[in-house]
Amino acid sequence: MTRRKTIPDEQVLGTLFEMMMKTGPDGLTFARAAQASGLAAATLVQRFGSRERMVEAILLQAWDSLDAETKAADEEEDLSPEGAINLLLRLMSPDTASRDATDGLLLLREDIRNLRLRERGAAWGRALVAALGRRLSADQQEADLLGWQMAALWQGAHTWWAFDQTVPADRAIREALEAWLKGRQRRTRH
Repeated sequence: MTRRKTIPDEQVLGTLFEMMMKTGPDGLTFARAAQASGLAAATLVQRFGSRERMVEAILLQAWDSLDAETKAADEEEDLSPEGAINLLLRLMSPDTASRDATDGLLLLREDIRNLRLRERGAAWGRALVAALGRRLSADQQEADLLGWQMAALWQGAHTWWAFDQTVPADRAIREALEAWLKGRQRRTRH
């Protein structure tokens, strides 16, 4: 007879995600996870089997959350270039922008190293690009191209903002995206 879980996996994984943002994936041990979650290390081993599978489960739940946020933003934002900017800004919290640009890179490294996580990231990227592209062009080929460009600019603007941080992240990134859109509009008029 299996024992009933007193703390659901979703709650445990959310807590461990926050811990992993502080320690990085390599620094998240069963001992640290036990301390953060309030569960015994042996319980965590029973649930996940290995530290690597625990890290993977944490990051898969983070991808699930990002997928849901992206889907909600896609359904709610206007089908316009401004809607594309708003969609992207909804996916980054100004309160955690600095942490996400620094400590988040450790998680991204793990996502790229793990085939299953890399596939999830690629699928999310395609969904994001489609959502952006629908807001940028009615022509499918151009929509794909512009969606990838805007997604790359968004990530690049966030990274460059992390070096400077003289203005709030959402303002700096909005300005970069708006400048790109204005430049694109000027080029298409000529």
